Amino acid sequence: MVQAIRICETGGPEVMMLEEVLLDAPGSGMVTVENRAIGLNYIDTYHRSGLYPLSLPTGIGLEGAGVVQAVGEGVTLAEGDRVAYCSAGFGAYAQALNLPAARLIKIPDGISFEQAAACLLKGQTTEYLLQRTYPLSSGETCLFHAAAGGVGLLFGQWANSIGATVIGTVGSKQKAELARAHGFAHVINYRTEDVVQRVLEITQGQKVPVVYDGVGLDTFDRSLDCLQPRGLMVSFGNASGPPAPLNLQMLANKGSLYITRPTMVTYTLSSEELQQSADDLFARVLSGDVRVAINQRYPLVDAQQAHRDLESRKTTGSTILLP
Repeated sequence: MVQAIRICETGGPEVMMLEEVLLDAPGSGMVTVENRAIGLNYIDTYHRSGLYPLSLPTGIGLEGAGVVQAVGEGVTLAEGDRVAYCSAGFGAYAQALNLPAARLIKIPDGISFEQAAACLLKGQTTEYLLQRTYPLSSGETCLFHAAAGGVGLLFGQWANSIGATVIGTVGSKQKAELARAHGFAHVINYRTEDVVQRVLEITQGQKVPVVYDGVGLDTFDRSLDCLQPRGLMVSFGNASGPPAPLNLQMLANKGSLYITRPTMVTYTLSSEELQQSADDLFARVLSGDVRVAINQRYPLVDAQQAHRDLESRKTTGSTILLP
């Protein structure tokens, strides 16, 4: 028996309940992972609320790091291996769980369980966004919303390390300072400044070739207005809710714009893609190009409060749950 967060209905944080559940022995191709740290991600709130529907009842959470406790048939991992995961299935909010071995990443020496759980999903998201969705180059300028969030702080550092200039948006003076300390060359407080006007000023009227937008409804139209002709809108999240349905003619009117809605699952479909993405991330962390800011820690029993704080934008950087 292990403790795990389960949901039987969708709704607010109160639908998450800590329960004792029976954990079976791992089947063929599966391993049991004993969690040492669990990652908190905004997508978890989408699953909990029903924005991204799951079959109920279900566990919740995508990301964690721990030790292989038991292995099923046909698995090359061994008991005691240090592993992390973020796209292996649901149920990370637990003391232990069974996962497919093919979707696990070995944690390299020099990376702690807490670092791995705090940065794998956000870091692999950063990797595909700036290396593959739009390959950001040295000398280019881009706009990134929610600069002080978990993905934002990693993105700013990574982009800065390759010589790109990143403009970030935040909602407070404190978050602006945090973003600047993590690679953002320019920071716009959207509560007190006009985002589009500031982007025009910063780029001397040129605007940017790409906007990375994980906020959604509140920022979508402004994002389009910050793009150069033939620029790319990368809409990778809905923190403020999903954007309104898109009138394609708007893309023509604003300069033959492109738009994409990527997900990490489709950028790590194969084991090779998954491993390469993680390798690139961990190499950046080990080199010091990317520092993992774990700014909040909650016991697993306090998962409801962690979700409340995340949704009310009280958190910065990465947050972990401790089983």
